[in-house]
Amino acid sequence: MSKKVYEALNWASSFLEEHGRDQNAGELLLRHYTNQSRAMLLASLQDVLSPEVFEEFSNAVHLHAEGKPIQYIMGYEEFYGRTFSVNEEVLIPRPETEELVYGMLNRIHTFFEGTKELDLIDVGTGSGAIAITLKLEKPTLNVIASDIANESLEVARNNADKLQADVEFVHGDLLKPFIESGRKFDIVISNPPYIPVGDMESMSVVVKDYEPHRALFAGEDGLNIYKQFMIELPQVIKEKAIVAFEVGFGQSQAVSELLQQAFPQAKVEVVYDINGKDRMVFAEIE
Repeated sequence: MSKKVYEALNWASSFLEEHGRDQNAGELLLRHYTNQSRAMLLASLQDVLSPEVFEEFSNAVHLHAEGKPIQYIMGYEEFYGRTFSVNEEVLIPRPETEELVYGMLNRIHTFFEGTKELDLIDVGTGSGAIAITLKLEKPTLNVIASDIANESLEVARNNADKLQADVEFVHGDLLKPFIESGRKFDIVISNPPYIPVGDMESMSVVVKDYEPHRALFAGEDGLNIYKQFMIELPQVIKEKAIVAFEVGFGQSQAVSELLQQAFPQAKVEVVYDINGKDRMVFAEIE
């Protein structure tokens, strides 16, 4: 069965709306299956889609209606102007995390002014988006990325190869491998699991049924990983260091207090994201 581009878009839009999904997903999926930019797609609204392309597109729209994120259907997501491969083993990179990276680059520039070689660890790297972006934006950094899941590290390694980023990958739980090996870092950055387990019921199917739970949930209050970090961080950071976390909405005060207790001399700062949510906590330690 063949359809014109505009007919396929109209069908997808109303079908997704009926199923409580974002109508714009139809356009993104059709661009993926026709390999077209938005301008190209809009210029070809009267063109007829081949039956094969329409079938692939239709199957994808049905999958998304059931809840599967379009990034997993397409196999990629854009982050900081680059394309990262993603699958169900990794969290889909979010725009808020781009702000974490941007904030870190600015702080490296001011806090470590003139310092050439800096050792940075991205803990719980997932797709590798944070580590790879920081390495490509600031090539003088020595970047290490760790994750507890080998499946996630495989995705991150592939992304590093594809984007030609010289990042070292280490398998292990939080900072334990580095405590054992005695490695020290100037910069520790992490977007750890921070959702309280009790929030699972109210979450979108798109997130809770498809994205890896190990990357989402962290105990009753969502603070388990941050608390573990405070035990491990003092053992791996150098005398002058930056620590940066992404946090859940409303968690910044608790995380700030944890950092201040662990590092009484630190300058701790909460940063709000573009949507006005307390999303990042930075600590400058010296």
